[in-house]
Amino acid sequence: MAHVRKWKGTALARNEVRPLIKMRSTAGTGYTYVTRKNRRNTPDRLTLRKYDPTIRRHVLFREER
Repeated sequence: MAHVRKWKGTALARNEVRPLIKMRSTAGTGYTYVTRKNRRNTPDRLTLRKYDPTIRRHVLFREER
């Protein structure tokens, strides 16, 4: 008989606190980054200055929900 692993629930709880979010470029190119964020520490939307390879510049990326 094969060994069956049981989930302990930690993976589901971790994903609720740190969900995957999309960061979309404000330059209008449609380029996105995917990252995780901690909802407890940063409840508002993130804005980060990152590189957009479509226009080859650093621009603001905003969290998309």
